[in-house]
Amino acid sequence: MNPLLLFIPERWPAILSLIYAGGLAFVALLLLLALARRTKRTRDPLTAIAPEDLPDEVRKRLSATATNRSVYAFRLAFVSLMLTVFGFHIYWALYAAEKDEKFQALSYKDLRNRRLAESTLRGWILDRTGQLERALALYRRDERGQIVREYPLDQATVHLLGTDRGDPGLERALFGVESGALPEAIDVALERNLRQPATLDVRLTIDRELQKAVVEQLRGRHGAVVILNPQTGEVLAMYSNPSYSVKDAQDEATWIRLDADKRDSPLVNRALSFYYIPGSTFKTIIMLAAYRAGMQDAEFVCSSNGYYAQPGARPIYDDGGPAEVHGRLNLARAYEVSCNQYFAQLAVKLGPQRIREAARALGIGVYDNPDDALRGRKQPEIWNASSSAIARALAPREATIVAADRMRPYDLALIGFGQGYAGQMTPFAMALAASAIANLEGKLMKPKIELDRPPETFAQVVAPQQAAEMRAIMGRVTMGAEGTARRVFAALTAAGITTGGKTGTAQKDVPVYDPKTGEPVTVKKYERDRTGRIIREYEQVLISPEKRIDSWFLCIAPLERPQIAMAVIVEGGGYGARAAAPVAAALVAKARDLGLLGPLPQSDAQSGANRRARSGKRAAAR
Repeated sequence: MNPLLLFIPERWPAILSLIYAGGLAFVALLLLLALARRTKRTRDPLTAIAPEDLPDEVRKRLSATATNRSVYAFRLAFVSLMLTVFGFHIYWALYAAEKDEKFQALSYKDLRNRRLAESTLRGWILDRTGQLERALALYRRDERGQIVREYPLDQATVHLLGTDRGDPGLERALFGVESGALPEAIDVALERNLRQPATLDVRLTIDRELQKAVVEQLRGRHGAVVILNPQTGEVLAMYSNPSYSVKDAQDEATWIRLDADKRDSPLVNRALSFYYIPGSTFKTIIMLAAYRAGMQDAEFVCSSNGYYAQPGARPIYDDGGPAEVHGRLNLARAYEVSCNQYFAQLAVKLGPQRIREAARALGIGVYDNPDDALRGRKQPEIWNASSSAIARALAPREATIVAADRMRPYDLALIGFGQGYAGQMTPFAMALAASAIANLEGKLMKPKIELDRPPETFAQVVAPQQAAEMRAIMGRVTMGAEGTARRVFAALTAAGITTGGKTGTAQKDVPVYDPKTGEPVTVKKYERDRTGRIIREYEQVLISPEKRIDSWFLCIAPLERPQIAMAVIVEGGGYGARAAAPVAAALVAKARDLGLLGPLPQSDAQSGANRRARSGKRAAAR
């Protein structure tokens, strides 16, 4: 071995590992020899120096006995230390990559992984069409003739594909070096150059043109969009804005600045990892719970007096206050007009057990106390993926609700229309909820990002007939006479595209941010004792006096055989029909243009026009 290699710090872990392994083998050999010698000696070693009938108290004080005890204690300590060291080795080698989030975040600094990944050309990442000109990641030669990795949609796909910093994305998950392919310590110590075989190209379920359309719709806004195929679980588009570029990740100073920006949070994938209050879109989950419980025919009264869930509680009104009254109404009309009073009463009648069961069928976590609900557990198990690395790379933060058995009726009522303890939803989770209803068999399909993966079912949520009835109810929101989004979707309806949806509006307390740094503004607070003496000084984040009003929309299309299920969130967008619904309508139109909606049924007007055209042609022919 070249002596100069000893002065390279990067190789010392491998060299020390070899020294440790050699020493361990030597000690093991000595122990085996000692064991072999002991088996040849059948008599007690004390027999030669002491009578056999010595009392035990005397025998314990003999030097030979004391020496044996010392050797035994030394061996026990050594074995314990050896097992501890090996336990750490096993943990870091086999389990840390899956269970230790800090290890995962810092794994990109592992020199062996980075050099091996860079020494092998990764495969191209193609969109669902498989066309090279629509690749999402590819290689080209730069002006100096060097082969460089290029991302044509850069900011549009960086949250999906990831970078060499931060959380792993699809790039590292798809083309990362498996542990079995890593070089041994001797190879690293001797600086042997091991090359890995080239990897194959990968086709994703993402449609590049639809992804570009999502980016355009969210330009200049904070929010996220998730679009799935509810029949297969394919992710057609997923985007979070603000975003960042791969070049930003390559510069450490820029990366640190982006990480410190808590106002825009460009490094966070809002689609998978941001908690939002769902507002009225959560009524979709309550409707689903009612169908599962056989309570879809329940009727309640919406009055100017409001609904009192329990004595002493504040009355629950609709957005228009006492002036907005719907009278006695059923589930279909309550969903169409988005009646808060109805769904508050329905949630109380359902009770926490039925709401829990429906939420769990949709992959939503249910907890008994708020602290557990805010832990933000990752959910890799919800993905249909070819490897655990891919599932971990795209693992969403678990959407959660609190639904304890002894919950107050007032808290249950708030959950009924998406407030209170229902305030930990992600756009991804809400897209899955819409997907379960849009599925023709009433199933929630596991989402998948790899095109060649066969579909997998996460849960049988409702019966096919129940799903069909709920799709019809969702259709009233976009096509009904009183639908809250009927005006937004009027052009699509006229074009023969049948849709369903649900608007949502949610108010949220937000901090005041420093316009220069993007960090929350804090103010000093003082805690005083009974005499007024200051006993503690602390910093508290300043909350804006004006609540942020977030705009939501869930959408499915076409209604007869849905091919897309979508969730849209626009932060600060106001009412759901004002900001989020127009985004969804534009994306449905784009999906139609791309052929993602499948063959659409002709409307009566279109059918009549076609029949007249055919009759005219026959007459001309005669």
